[in-house]
Amino acid sequence: MSDFYNDPLIITAAPNGAYKQLSDHAQVPLTTSDLARAAKQCLDAGAAMLHLHIRDAQGRHSLDVQGYRDALAAVHAAVGDEMVLQITSEAAKVYQAPAQIAMVQALRPEAVSVGLREVDQPEIGEKGLADFFGWLAREKVMTQVIAYDVKDLQRWQDLRQRGVIPDAPWFMLFVLGRYTTGQQSNPTDLAPFVQAHSTGEPWAVCAFGATEHACVSAAAALGGHVRVGFENNLFLKNGEIAANNAALVQQAADATRSLGRPLASAAQIRERFGA
Repeated sequence: MSDFYNDPLIITAAPNGAYKQLSDHAQVPLTTSDLARAAKQCLDAGAAMLHLHIRDAQGRHSLDVQGYRDALAAVHAAVGDEMVLQITSEAAKVYQAPAQIAMVQALRPEAVSVGLREVDQPEIGEKGLADFFGWLAREKVMTQVIAYDVKDLQRWQDLRQRGVIPDAPWFMLFVLGRYTTGQQSNPTDLAPFVQAHSTGEPWAVCAFGATEHACVSAAAALGGHVRVGFENNLFLKNGEIAANNAALVQQAADATRSLGRPLASAAQIRERFGA
């Protein structure tokens, strides 16, 4: 049997993001209890990883360390070790690179997503990148590196090839549609990433807009992994608004099974990435 059928697909649920509010959808989880409930629903639907954003008391994007600790504790109480809990370090027009890095190092999460272009800033420099990614590797923080376009991916490859970024079990995320008109993705947006990807890391896709399902289905067929949820999209493949995040996870799980790929468990993710 080919490697394709032996490579469990990782479904990550991204239930809220930095910007969505209850005015966008009543099931956007903003509180720790809401996050915990959404996590359990997404776990039951097939997701083995949760991508967490937290909010402050006014519902705004936050990277507060204690806020993260509270949210992680609540989610863990709901799902135990059955989900890998990945925090975001996203700037969201609120934070700068030094504060983003400081938060990650203070929290030392199990898993984190890092936008390369957000931390690859003059005030950090290549020495700072080497220090940060070296720390992530030594601490065995499962790190997903976000590329918004092929230029980001090529910058990552250059940093790796020159040894600025050490060898480690990195995980890539290719973002489709973030900077298109109306933030609408297309499955063909994936092709340039796949063609340019030369450093061998496992990769996943997230996609903006109502074509999310088509994009993640394409990724699954090409051997990638997927991230779905209200952070990027509210719509089912039939154009109807999803009842909750779990409905989007269920779609992705069904598509994966139709391809003959198994779904990854949290234990398999941890084994693969050494977390």
